[in-house]
Amino acid sequence: MPPAVVIPTYNESDNIPNLVAEILALPIGAHIIVVDDNSPDGTGDLVDALAAREPQVHAVHRPAKLGLGTAHIAGMRHAFALSLDPIVTMDADFSHHPRYIPNLLTGLYQNDVMIGSRYVPGGGTRFFGVKRQILSNGANAFARLMLGLKAHDCTAGFRAYRRVVLESLDLDRIFSNGYSFLIELLFLCQSNAWQIGEIPIIYEDRRAGTSKISRTEIYKATYTVLRLFLRRGRMKTARALQHD
Repeated sequence: MPPAVVIPTYNESDNIPNLVAEILALPIGAHIIVVDDNSPDGTGDLVDALAAREPQVHAVHRPAKLGLGTAHIAGMRHAFALSLDPIVTMDADFSHHPRYIPNLLTGLYQNDVMIGSRYVPGGGTRFFGVKRQILSNGANAFARLMLGLKAHDCTAGFRAYRRVVLESLDLDRIFSNGYSFLIELLFLCQSNAWQIGEIPIIYEDRRAGTSKISRTEIYKATYTVLRLFLRRGRMKTARALQHD
């Protein structure tokens, strides 16, 4: 089956035509699913025009800005309906460069989930301010410590999943919605014993448009980690009781 590339968008008209073109140029036969949250800048209309010309481009329109997590799920479910496998997720702003997609897919021969990681040897960031770098490093260290996550880049949205992984999870029960959705989904993948691998990428700050990360998202991510930490504790207790 051909792979799917799921791209949530909100006001990405400056980036989406070039991004779609670069993905289509890859020798992987990918289908591109763009989930647009009624972008005021006309991103959805641009995607419709691309889809009219390219049968491998699919537009999913939502009525409002409903959150990154549910956008991912909407794209994943559309991929299921199209019988696509595996499923790649990425940002629309070229911070996740399409050139890494083939390596992510190759990694799935040995793993169930692959992450495009800034924090493994060979990975890194470009055009990041010091404050944002500290925030990113801190968020990853906090998530790994509190949740026992083995991946080095726990907040990365540039991932490839074998379809069976996503179908094994109750996606509708994932509580997190914004960027913290990525942490919760990774936590669920690891908790269900799926094998997770990483490849190095250079993460570049967006080419055009404005960042969607807000102070509220930071608070939500902190809450998500603390909530999952308590859940992890309950899971450990349940396992211990089962072995008594």
